[in-house]
Amino acid sequence: MSPWQTFRLALRAVLRNKLRSFLTTLGVIIGVAAVIAMVAIGEGAKARVEQSFAAMGANLLIVMSGTTTRGGAFGGFGSLPTLTWEDLEAIRTQAPAVHNAAVSLQTTVQVASEDQNWTTSITGTSPEYFEIRSWPVDHGSMFGPSDLESGNKVALIGQTCAEKLFGGGVDPVGRMIRIKNVPFQIVGALVRKGQSPMGQDYDDALFIPQTTFQAKIRGGLQKFIQGVIFIGASTTEGTSLAQSQVTSLLRERHHIQPEIDDDFSIRNLTEMASAQQEGTKTLTTLLASIAAVSLLVGGIGIMNIMLVSVTERTREIGLRMAVGAKPRNILAQFLVEALTLSVAGGILGVVIGVYVAQQLAAQFGWPLLIQPQIVGISVGFSGLVGVVFGIFPARKASRLDPIEALRYE
Repeated sequence: MSPWQTFRLALRAVLRNKLRSFLTTLGVIIGVAAVIAMVAIGEGAKARVEQSFAAMGANLLIVMSGTTTRGGAFGGFGSLPTLTWEDLEAIRTQAPAVHNAAVSLQTTVQVASEDQNWTTSITGTSPEYFEIRSWPVDHGSMFGPSDLESGNKVALIGQTCAEKLFGGGVDPVGRMIRIKNVPFQIVGALVRKGQSPMGQDYDDALFIPQTTFQAKIRGGLQKFIQGVIFIGASTTEGTSLAQSQVTSLLRERHHIQPEIDDDFSIRNLTEMASAQQEGTKTLTTLLASIAAVSLLVGGIGIMNIMLVSVTERTREIGLRMAVGAKPRNILAQFLVEALTLSVAGGILGVVIGVYVAQQLAAQFGWPLLIQPQIVGISVGFSGLVGVVFGIFPARKASRLDPIEALRYE
């Protein structure tokens, strides 16, 4: 018999009892659908984590001042100013792995436009801050070094803050706002950045030159920085090296002895992102492994039904052998039947899995990432399950004695 004839006979046998064939493949369908859905959702969650940390900035380190201690009570990092403007300049020039550094002086105040007001975050900083955080201007222009030197009253505005002060669809560039009754002109609107992993709206913010912030919004502490330092490493791989160099540099500048703790703190957001991604990857692998067990259960179901089918079709097998069918033809037919059932279940499982993944991704607001290699592996594995669990019933059918099979009732 040709392979095509074998396939036609197998397909005819499968379609003879459609409901039983469907129930036979149900385990494979559920297994493949679960694998596709879980991996797609896991990859979407991983991509969402990557997007959230990318929004913070590229290769980012955050340096905070020390902590106060009163009566055994610690005030937390940032409560005792220990970082100086000279430290900032030293970080920029003496740490080779550091690409750029900028200060962030922050407070929350009420801002007023011509007919609206809104309480938002005001940050005093320099142009390097936006390069570190990969945050370009959508339209308008960035304030420059001359604005810092002159203490100009100019501002960059986030998209959310612009909508609250001027309404949706209104260009805020060139408009005037008042911060603590001090007039500022908006020179640029920043690209929408979205939310942080903790749900903070990055776009609900205003940015002004750091010199203007100290002169008009909140006075400075002379040589000390009343805020944090944002550092951008040269490369992602060099972030840990930059952290080590900055730590050594600041300890040396602050004359800290080896046995004394740092009077500052450095947060490495690249390490945090990597840990989040590894956690998501592990969870995805676990869920996909659990879902893959359904494929094995489906394979056992196929084997059971095929064994029942051999018993039911004993006379048919004996008749085929009597008219010249060889054992290998019977073996091939039952193997093809098992393979057809499992592959059909795998394809249907892919369709259902993609649909479920789409619904879950839409519900959680995650990107939908269907990996073609996972689809191929799932269908291929379902076919392998069909062959492995179909061998025993097929061998049993091919070894039947034709005379005994014809006499079977």
